[in-house]
Amino acid sequence: MAARTKWIALATAALATAAGGSALEAQGRGAQTAPRGLLAQAVAAPTRTPANVARDRYRHPAETLAFFGVRPEHRVLEVIPGGGGWYTEILAPYLAARGTYLAAQPAGRGQDALRAKLAAAPATYGKAKLVAFPLADAEVAPGSVDRVLTFRNVHNFVMAEPGTAERHFAAMFRALKPGGVLGVVDHRLPEHRPVALERSSGYLKRSTVVRLAQGAGFRLDGESQVNANPRDTADHPEGVWTLPPVLRLGDKDREKYLAIGESDRMTLRFVKPRS
Repeated sequence: MAARTKWIALATAALATAAGGSALEAQGRGAQTAPRGLLAQAVAAPTRTPANVARDRYRHPAETLAFFGVRPEHRVLEVIPGGGGWYTEILAPYLAARGTYLAAQPAGRGQDALRAKLAAAPATYGKAKLVAFPLADAEVAPGSVDRVLTFRNVHNFVMAEPGTAERHFAAMFRALKPGGVLGVVDHRLPEHRPVALERSSGYLKRSTVVRLAQGAGFRLDGESQVNANPRDTADHPEGVWTLPPVLRLGDKDREKYLAIGESDRMTLRFVKPRS
């Protein structure tokens, strides 16, 4: 009990820190702020996988979700949570009582793993719903969700065949209610670096993500540096996968990359205009 109380206190403190961000972060904060106590409890829940909890120092879930304004009564669509369901472990319980959590995962091993995870803990994930990806109107009706969130996935859209990223952004725009929020976190490529690196490194320029979102009809509403990492140069032999948690080089320079930590990431909030 003492350990759980400590986690709640730490998460609550993190949320308080997030509330003191820049003017751009503060834009629209009154409408965006999530209930801190409930979100802190979700982050500190004993049902989370210890390996996932260990990554909180890099991924800052409390601050990130507060910045995206995720509230317990929202209908939230997470695009490609992955088989491990890192954010699923937080969002599904947080939304269970009053909201809805939808996980859009492509067919394959990742979807199978996520389905098994949800089925193995019905008390925690019983109200979560797994839907197909690419998104289909039959499962996620147009204008039906309050938040669309996607973490470290847009680089894969860009690395796929031409037009893929544009189609996915259009689908996310269509799924949101007017006034709804798209939250994007992804590995950040410095603007002066060659754009060709976006096709191989796992890093993206901020300008690329903004262009894709605006092309689909979104308006940039805010930006946070909560997931920034100034130690990351975005210049590594195996791209972003050189860094933890993948550490693709194995033992070679392992301590060097562990000292850098997980990638430098942009955290962008977009809004679907009401008219």
